[in-house]
Amino acid sequence: MTTLNETMGLLPADHDRTGLWVFAYGSLMWRPDFDHDEVRDGLMRGYHRGLCLYSHQYRGTPDVPGLVFGLDRGGSCRGRALHVTPDQVTSVTTYLYEREMINRVYLPRMATVATPEGDIKALAFIADRDHHQYAGALEDGEAVRLIRQGVGHGGACIDYLENTAQHLRDLNIYDSQLERLLALAIK
Repeated sequence: MTTLNETMGLLPADHDRTGLWVFAYGSLMWRPDFDHDEVRDGLMRGYHRGLCLYSHQYRGTPDVPGLVFGLDRGGSCRGRALHVTPDQVTSVTTYLYEREMINRVYLPRMATVATPEGDIKALAFIADRDHHQYAGALEDGEAVRLIRQGVGHGGACIDYLENTAQHLRDLNIYDSQLERLLALAIK
């Protein structure tokens, strides 16, 4: 597991003065569960939001997996950048690692995010393509099967998708892959 010392080594040198930006592209947008003092629309280039990770914890189990989002290579991803104040960086980063790195399916990275106010560096959780829970791009039928069956500590996979889709719509973000898979899964 990545330790807090390793986490702090990823952060920009001025995080203790300026705080930290976190890039949210899935449930962190609608359920961040941490204090933040500013939110910006953001675009991350080089990665897209994809249902590319088998969920063995929050939206499934090892025996009956679901799917969750990851930032996967290629394309771009519209999301939100959440700013954490300097006095909250350590506690929020610790919380994020406990939440996002439970099975180590992500590679935490500082990434450039374009915002209307200018480019920022933000902590982002990138899908680890070498992890055994990396599903990659699945055919629709297999993805729908996993979406329908997945239930874990965080609830049903289908609820996760519906919440994410609704939140994205509320932000005027249209994710064609998510909308297509959601329509197929609720038939």
